[in-house]
Amino acid sequence: MRPPCEIVVRSVLPAFRSLVARSLIEKCHFSQVAAAKKLGTTQASISHYLYSKRGEKMVKQLEASPPVMAMVDAIAEGIAAEKISPFDAMLHFCKLCQVLRSGDMICDWHRSSLVVPEACDVCPPTAKKY
Repeated sequence: MRPPCEIVVRSVLPAFRSLVARSLIEKCHFSQVAAAKKLGTTQASISHYLYSKRGEKMVKQLEASPPVMAMVDAIAEGIAAEKISPFDAMLHFCKLCQVLRSGDMICDWHRSSLVVPEACDVCPPTAKKY
């Protein structure tokens, strides 16, 4: 069994990091090296985010969520303006998980990858769907 957190770690966070990297490069005019330094990764990883098709389905699902894209833009703009520290960026990534768990997205992904009982209450209930 794979818990919902594993979906986040393996799929969601890399896709989110990819979106932040793309925003830094495309909107804030960072080089791949500068974006990598700010995100605490390598230039090769940034290149992979920009040109790889792996994980593209999750990227597209996140792009379809206005709250997620607002977080992407806020993080990229904060990094570019040097108003967000690496620690603050990490907190934003944790906030993403909270937003997705409360909005049923992670539950939907989890249910699509595993038979989950209808009575599952791992994620908090919500009336709002994305």
